[in-house]
Amino acid sequence: MDFSLPDTQRAVADAIARIAAGFDDAYWLARDTDGRFPHELHQALARDGWLGIAMPEAHGGAGLGITEAAIMMHEIAASGAAMSGASAVHMNIFGLNPVVVFGTEEQKARMLPPLIAGRERACFGVTEPDAGLETTAIRTRAERHGDHYMVHGQKVWTSTAQVADRILLLARTTPAEQCRKRTEGLSLFYAALDRNHVEARVIEKMGRKAVDSNQLFIDGLEIPLEDRIGEEGQGFRLLLHGLNPERILIAAEAVGIGRAALRKAAAYARERVVFGRPIGKNQAIQHPLARSWMELEAAWLMTLRAADAYDRGDEAGAHANAAKYLAAEAGFRACEAAVLTHGGYGYAKEYHVERYFREIMIPRLTPVSPQLVLCHIAERVLGLPKSY
Repeated sequence: MDFSLPDTQRAVADAIARIAAGFDDAYWLARDTDGRFPHELHQALARDGWLGIAMPEAHGGAGLGITEAAIMMHEIAASGAAMSGASAVHMNIFGLNPVVVFGTEEQKARMLPPLIAGRERACFGVTEPDAGLETTAIRTRAERHGDHYMVHGQKVWTSTAQVADRILLLARTTPAEQCRKRTEGLSLFYAALDRNHVEARVIEKMGRKAVDSNQLFIDGLEIPLEDRIGEEGQGFRLLLHGLNPERILIAAEAVGIGRAALRKAAAYARERVVFGRPIGKNQAIQHPLARSWMELEAAWLMTLRAADAYDRGDEAGAHANAAKYLAAEAGFRACEAAVLTHGGYGYAKEYHVERYFREIMIPRLTPVSPQLVLCHIAERVLGLPKSY
């Protein structure tokens, strides 16, 4: 069994690393300060065709797998861009998977090329204020009127809505009480984000200022029938095809952030002299960093294992969830160790590790909580009774 990346995947990593290297620490510190979307990175990746890495070649994509996409997202995050860089393109990579898998040929030809070319940006409208992780409890409704739907409702934690042109939207088309199962009656749409009927209010948050998070207020958004993906009422099932890839990509990004933090910490430990010796000579400094290296390596192997299972068409749910959990925890501990290694300077923005520490919280919290991952493994892998 060979654990090294094959030449094609190594080439992906090298190409993305070269692009990401054009955006240094000063660039990301500026974006963390002014909150401007990193258009330059988005366009650099679009110019070389990377925004369609996992999309069909027939529509301008590279036709590669989630493994290559994970490698790409890891390299972006590991460059020091962290979630500010990764989240700028994250939706492009996994979000339209339901369109790729279930869309008609007309929909794919119409929806995918503008996204791949960087002419359009998409956001993801699923989570709601009163539903949270209980997706089947969403209240946003889409009522059909002949050849179109009228949508009313709210969404929350919708990233990039300030700069997005379109939205992948989950809405209830049949009241829950009229469905046999709560997972039925939900429909998926990929629609124009009409600002006349959708208000996006920015949520101020602790990190990733360059990539906005929003609460959406939808009032009378008209969506043509041809923008519905798949059958009416089957949107939840379709959405699941994007969930495992998202977990895998988040895991790759978390490992990347952890490695960026570890790199900074090791460099500082070698250079910082206290009491006549570099602090890296002290085991109290060495051991947390060494432990983080091991944890990140293990998390990366699980991430590649999950991505390989998905690309092979095998059941990937357990491994994708495990990868997300392990990578987020390993990344968090690496970022914490990096801040502590820097001492007081770890709290200073000019050393960058405090930004990594703030942004690593995103993979820990989303797209699923660590507690629900543990529940998933307990139930689906160990055969224990459902606890919620």
